[in-house]
Amino acid sequence: MLNHLHYFQEALDKRKTEQTLRILKPKSEGIDFYSNDYLGLARNKELQNLLLKQIIDHPHLLSGSTGSRLISGNSKEVIETEKFISKEHQNESALLFSSGYNANLALFSTLPNRHDTIIIDEKIHRSVHDACKMSHAKKIKFKHNDIEDLEQILKRKNGNCYVAIESLYSMDGDFAPIQEIAEIAKKYNAFLIVDEAHTFGVFGYGLVRKYQLQTSVLATVVTYGKALGSHGATILCDKVIKSYLVNFASPFIYTTAAQDIQWRSIRTGYEFLKANKHASSGLQQNIKIFHQQNIKTPSSENSPIQAVLISDNHRLKDLQETLLNEGFLTYAVFSPTVKQGTERLRICLHSFNTEEEIIGMTKVIKDFI
Repeated sequence: MLNHLHYFQEALDKRKTEQTLRILKPKSEGIDFYSNDYLGLARNKELQNLLLKQIIDHPHLLSGSTGSRLISGNSKEVIETEKFISKEHQNESALLFSSGYNANLALFSTLPNRHDTIIIDEKIHRSVHDACKMSHAKKIKFKHNDIEDLEQILKRKNGNCYVAIESLYSMDGDFAPIQEIAEIAKKYNAFLIVDEAHTFGVFGYGLVRKYQLQTSVLATVVTYGKALGSHGATILCDKVIKSYLVNFASPFIYTTAAQDIQWRSIRTGYEFLKANKHASSGLQQNIKIFHQQNIKTPSSENSPIQAVLISDNHRLKDLQETLLNEGFLTYAVFSPTVKQGTERLRICLHSFNTEEEIIGMTKVIKDFI
């Protein structure tokens, strides 16, 4: 068997030559323009002290769950947290998962069957693509944020159709026309599923809640490892969908439940956001400062994610390393993660970035390009 390892090594060597080899390395020190900690809650001392007090008062929160939720892991903590979340979002039910990836795997591998069609935005997260393979349903891509292309596909399809979008796309930093897509899905009796990973916390409880689209959306995925500074995810849906997932979703059934501290940290994060309703105002100000520097970007004007296209892996690597040498932490997205010719520097702006830091970073970018 070991004789076949050369195949894997050749693939790794190819990536090394192309300067796209992924490696695990310690977290770098520098000015953060690459994490998803949009509101700084992962580093917020006040929130950390609230969680520390919870642990001191309730040390059992640190205990392992001891099993899946269908065996011994369905604690009072997770049940109460789901009730709390569904009430906050004005949804009938919520089902918690250990990550957004697992939540998407559960949804798209379970709800559609081999006779159904999943119509996805071409720039949807990789977790949805992976889940579609597990579902055996037919997968069709529609052009990014192109309502007319989506409608043309729906016109041609018979049977159950699921439409999958993100409210804010993580690579381009642009918003989906979510209200228009909801109308088209309703027109053709299609089921709409929305991933709110990058809007929750930054724009209240997300765009589904903002536009009161709960009854127009079959399921909404909210993740907590970004603006909330925590971990995990929830699927917002009605009671029938929740029960169906509990009964048939392998990623839910066969996963050991997380520790109760994860569920408590999510609920504490919600309470912190409610008590600090203007937490995102500093972020929006920093986004304005970034745009004032006149860096060309395809991203939406008020998005915390700003992409700078550098259509060459080698030049992109050089820019990222130049920024790192100046103390700025950014994330380079190479092909084939994105299409060749659309390689980009992915910049995440935060409420804690200073004007001086933003100007300094953009100056390096402008000098380079």
